[in-house]
Amino acid sequence: LLLPYWVEQIQYAITRGRQRAEAEVALELLAQLPDAQNRFAVVAKAVAPSVVGVETERIVVAAAPRDEWGFLFGGPSLFRAEGEGSGVIMDKEGYIITNYHVIGQADQVRIKLADGRTVSNVRIVGVDPLSDLALLKIDEPDLVPARWGDSDSLEVGDSVLAIGNPFRLAHTVTAGIISAKGRRGIIREIRYEDFLQTDAAINPGNSGGPLVNMKGEVVGINTAILGERYQGIGFAIPSRLAKEVYERLKATGRVERGWLGVEMQALDEALANRLGLPSTQGALIVRVFPGSPAQKAGLEPGDVVVQWNQEKIRDPSDLSLAIARTPIGESATMHIIRDGQRIQVQVRVGQRPERLRF
Repeated sequence: LLLPYWVEQIQYAITRGRQRAEAEVALELLAQLPDAQNRFAVVAKAVAPSVVGVETERIVVAAAPRDEWGFLFGGPSLFRAEGEGSGVIMDKEGYIITNYHVIGQADQVRIKLADGRTVSNVRIVGVDPLSDLALLKIDEPDLVPARWGDSDSLEVGDSVLAIGNPFRLAHTVTAGIISAKGRRGIIREIRYEDFLQTDAAINPGNSGGPLVNMKGEVVGINTAILGERYQGIGFAIPSRLAKEVYERLKATGRVERGWLGVEMQALDEALANRLGLPSTQGALIVRVFPGSPAQKAGLEPGDVVVQWNQEKIRDPSDLSLAIARTPIGESATMHIIRDGQRIQVQVRVGQRPERLRF
């Protein structure tokens, strides 16, 4: 009975050794190749050992009977809802980043490694629904982690690869470019959006997999498409945001964010003209919550925030991200326009309540 098990383990070890050797050679070649257009195959080999499949199961209670036996015996019925996605190993200790919506409320999570191993003992270290990220942990030997890249250094037109498991087709690689940066208002459930847009094909099952640059570095986590099927428009969480959430979840299992306590609205031309503003840039405060840091700082509905510390504010998303990145308890300098006058306001950032939805 033990012989098939050991044969399987030996095969896994052989596969791991081959993949690790290919990855090391690929990384050396990437440092030497001057032409990014010739790098696709090499980049794919460099990252492949780090990409995993994520399979989930959840027990669902059906309110109505699902078959004739349910009608015969009455009462609710139970069934297993299966899900799938991708992830990427970012630490040799077994930390894997993926999308929150991939694991959701799963009762069981399995990881399919690139060498063929299936891991059922998966720990959910922490989740952050507001950025749609989650961190998993497995305890397996000989893991090959990917490397973080700098999403801020990307330019529109740069080549990228998306790697994942669409429709359970393991380690599918698609190529494209960065089509746009700073896309917002894409997914209503995600509070902190700053998506990279790419035309690399992303399909169901790609969620949680890496978007990589031509150095073989993870510059994004593939998250969503526009519509129900691939149309050449996909979105990835930039590594600047994903890495920050990853490190917080790894350290404490949770993400604590700064909070101001206001409801905001974007400016259009008509509103900007009515308020006497020179442009539509800024975040209009429409509500200040009682007892919030904003109220204590003296902010009022009608104030327009145009700068947070040294960062210019173009819209409410800019302000939300700036507040979230500010350490809790730290003071920040806000530049606001009130009654046509630009003034400075000092505010001490509070901690965002866990159950807050706005």
